[in-house]
Amino acid sequence: QVQLVESGGGLVQPGGSLRLSCAASGRIWSINAMGWYRQATGKERELVAIITSGDSSTYAESVKGRFTISRDTAKNTVHLQMASLKPEDTAVYYCNVRYRVSILSVVYDYWGQGTQVTVSS
Repeated sequence: QVQLVESGGGLVQPGGSLRLSCAASGRIWSINAMGWYRQATGKERELVAIITSGDSSTYAESVKGRFTISRDTAKNTVHLQMASLKPEDTAVYYCNVRYRVSILSVVYDYWGQGTQVTVSS
C-alpha cells in the first residue's frame, strides 16, 4: 500500500505564492515520476507539472514561467512552487506518483486526495 501526504494549499491573493508538497511512502521500490494535476469546478483534471526520475520536467503551458516543480529523491517528496498566482489557478490540486514495487513489477499509478488552492482577493 502507498500513502501520499499533500500539504501547502490554501487561500492566496492574486500575484501571491504558494508551495505545495507531497510525500510518498509505503511499498515503493522505485518512483518513475511524480507530479501535480488540478481540477477546477466544472472542468476536467489537467496536468500542471510532472518530474521524472531522470529530473526531466514538463509543465502545462498555462503555468510555464510561474510554477516550478522539484523533488527530493531521498524523501520521495515532490514540491510545486507556485508564483504569480492568478484566479484561474484556483482548483483542487492532486499529487500523483508512478512507481514500481519491485524490479520486475509494472508501473502503478496512485493519487493523493487533493488540496484546495484558491486565488482570490
